[in-house]
Amino acid sequence: MQDFTKLMIWQRSHSLTLNIYRVSRGFPKDERLALTYQIRKAAYSVPTNIAEGCGRRTVPQFKNFLDIAAGSATELHYQLILSKDLLYIDTPVAEALITEAIEIKKMIYGFMDKL
Repeated sequence: MQDFTKLMIWQRSHSLTLNIYRVSRGFPKDERLALTYQIRKAAYSVPTNIAEGCGRRTVPQFKNFLDIAAGSATELHYQLILSKDLLYIDTPVAEALITEAIEIKKMIYGFMDKL
């Protein structure tokens, strides 16, 4: 359908994913198979689903993957709140990441409306 790497929503969600990987390196070792895994999975699910949707042949298929990406952004939003409340991420860092996750979700919905 189109080159996903040229989409701003993919670029920003990829950048957010890289930031999530950076901050989650500092999570406690006993969270490796729990929250660390989950927050990373939610983060990379956003650009992954955008990319997969771009490879689909119809707009409804593409929109379905964008909807999944938005759901993953919401999941990530909660996991960032949890990480902040557990004191795994400093509040200013968490708030910046949360703001970006919310903005990406808004961008996804806006893009879906334009398709």
